[in-house]
Amino acid sequence: MRYGPEHKAEIHQKIVRDASRRVRAEGITGAAVSAVMRDAGLTHGGFYKHFGSKDELLMESLSEAFREIADRLAQAAEKSQPGTAWKAIVKTYLSPEHCDHAECGCPLAAIAPELARADKAMKAPILGELTKYKSRMLPFMPGRRTADKESAFFSIFSTMIGAIEIARMLPEPAMREKVLASAREFLLHSF
Repeated sequence: MRYGPEHKAEIHQKIVRDASRRVRAEGITGAAVSAVMRDAGLTHGGFYKHFGSKDELLMESLSEAFREIADRLAQAAEKSQPGTAWKAIVKTYLSPEHCDHAECGCPLAAIAPELARADKAMKAPILGELTKYKSRMLPFMPGRRTADKESAFFSIFSTMIGAIEIARMLPEPAMREKVLASAREFLLHSF
């Protein structure tokens, strides 16, 4: 039975979504081709009908992860009162839900150390994804000038990423919430 081109595109997107969640949940090595294809209900051999390499899949899955978290944060920001968009982002990012679900959260909080050790050839595409993420969040950041917003972005996101990473290491929900609440309060009173 022949499938149309839209079927291949749907399968491709399913593989990317599944890989994106697996990468955030288990790290880059957790997204082995065989596991990703099994998640999609396909054989390992079908991988190269969709991707030229594992790096190509990784970059598409990172792009999906950044898009997903940016959409969630932008939605929270857009629902907020004027001038408080960045606070809505902080509250959404530093929530117990985000902390407890790495598989659908920010890829930076999930795998930043692995990305830092990525192959030199991967650095430019990773930077491209980071730049898109920053550009999407910049309009919501505090500050009047672009330079102020950019500075706020790096301060706010660096703090949030670190807080999520530390909280995820802790075994008890109360301990995790204490870390998240401390970072939230610090950020909300800093700008």
